[in-house]
Amino acid sequence: MKSSYRQPAEWMPHRACWLAYPYKPEEWGDALAPAQEEFLELCRAIADLDASGRPRGEHLCILVPDDSLHETLARALPSDAFTAYSLPYDDSWLRDSAPIFVADEGQRLAAACFRFNAWGGKFDMPEDARLAPRIAAQAGAEPCRWELTLEGGAIEVDGEGSALTTRSCLLAAERNPGWDEAGIEALLRQALGIEGLIWLDTGLQNDHTDGHIDNLARFAAPGRVLCTFSDDPGDPNYEVHAAIQRTLRDARDARGRSLELIALPSAGELRGSDGELMPASYCNFYIGNSAVVVPCFGLPSDQPALDVLEKVFPDRKVVGRSARALLCGGDTFHCLTQQEPAIP
Repeated sequence: MKSSYRQPAEWMPHRACWLAYPYKPEEWGDALAPAQEEFLELCRAIADLDASGRPRGEHLCILVPDDSLHETLARALPSDAFTAYSLPYDDSWLRDSAPIFVADEGQRLAAACFRFNAWGGKFDMPEDARLAPRIAAQAGAEPCRWELTLEGGAIEVDGEGSALTTRSCLLAAERNPGWDEAGIEALLRQALGIEGLIWLDTGLQNDHTDGHIDNLARFAAPGRVLCTFSDDPGDPNYEVHAAIQRTLRDARDARGRSLELIALPSAGELRGSDGELMPASYCNFYIGNSAVVVPCFGLPSDQPALDVLEKVFPDRKVVGRSARALLCGGDTFHCLTQQEPAIP
């Protein structure tokens, strides 16, 4: 059955961007203070402040755990750039714990609320499991609850019925035991208006999300896909990148089109202070109303990645911002954000 609701593509106009301020030392450790500053820089870039400090981009809806942090935001951002909401939450990854906003042909806003179990039960985040309907209420969107464990970072849509995902994430027994590809596709057709789902196999090494698609491949437009690439056999994800390219070259979208692939450089081998490989990816950018905000890691590959994205998004500013401290908490810009579409 065809759904009356569809998730708009990220490059369509937004009313707002939802985010949540990082605040828990037990989640961030020594990276908390620098991660908070990187978070605020992300907010400034999405708001796209002009020389006088007025926002030109999109409004920021920022969750804080209590009223005491309102003043912190007010010092960092102009008052007309954001609205603060005091709601209980555990961590800041709203791409995964917030609802996915959808709209029907009558341009009614709704919020698809999937189950969230902290990436297959890896963490204890009870408030985040209850967060989606709370945000839906604040946004004035009708909540639609779905009995599937799905994080927003696990699905990438083109707004015309095509989507990308990974088997390692959606078919993980820790998320959706007993589900198969056909069952998931049928539910996503109802929930998000997806008519053609392209499955990749797996994600980056040491990615606690089990392979979220927003670290691997992103639509730039219907029929155009940015995907991670490396021609260095020493890259720890060399085989992952090659497999992505092979799968997408053979794929067809929901309208039967082959895909135009655009190679986005791999960040290569980036290790944390503990020596562990980190899942750094330039694919984790956020497409705002006036700017594309790209995570940067202080690597030689930062500028080549920005150069690619500037050519792909000529109608927006491409802004690189440091995300190394945020990556210590698990991921970067796309994972921190959830767009609310603008409804005429």
